Amino acid sequence: MSEFEKEVDEARPDSGRVFFISCCGKSRPDFGSQVIFWFLTATGVLLDLWSKKAVFDWLRQRGAGGFAVIDGFLQLVMAENSGAAFGMAAGQRGLLIAVSFIALAVIFAVFIFSGREQKLVQIALGLFAAGVGGNLYDRIFNQGRVRDFIDVVYWPGRHWPAFNVADSMLCAAVALIIISGFFTEKRHPEHAGQRE
Repeated sequence: MSEFEKEVDEARPDSGRVFFISCCGKSRPDFGSQVIFWFLTATGVLLDLWSKKAVFDWLRQRGAGGFAVIDGFLQLVMAENSGAAFGMAAGQRGLLIAVSFIALAVIFAVFIFSGREQKLVQIALGLFAAGVGGNLYDRIFNQGRVRDFIDVVYWPGRHWPAFNVADSMLCAAVALIIISGFFTEKRHPEHAGQRE
């Protein structure tokens, strides 16, 4: 049993030490994890903002509302969304900005206390931060409207709501968290066996 596990076992449940030790007593992310997290966050935000500007400028120069990349399946468009996913909370700029700042604070806190061995989770958190940050920029500096440009036809005549690179990073982050959950569940029986 590790020193950390001994501390948790010895802590009285009503003292509050169990929560503190399990949450804050873990080692902080190492240098490599820090580099990965901050690189993904910064690069993701820059990629999102650059792609929005590049596609919107290019479509404006062409004087076209859209450009078919794969005819009947994928096209580039100029769309702006004043709400969250699927247009929820449309027009609630202040609320959406506040929620984005809270989300970033939670992401950073979870990363700081994620320990050294949660690499997949740390990658997911970097993608989360980049996705939230990219769309937050638009909410603040584009009059509350997030620029979307990827339009996918998932069934003839039916379009998925337009999205952007930030949205793609958010979806990838969710997928990584789910995958990480499967790996964590598989490790738990091993730890249980070691304690016995």
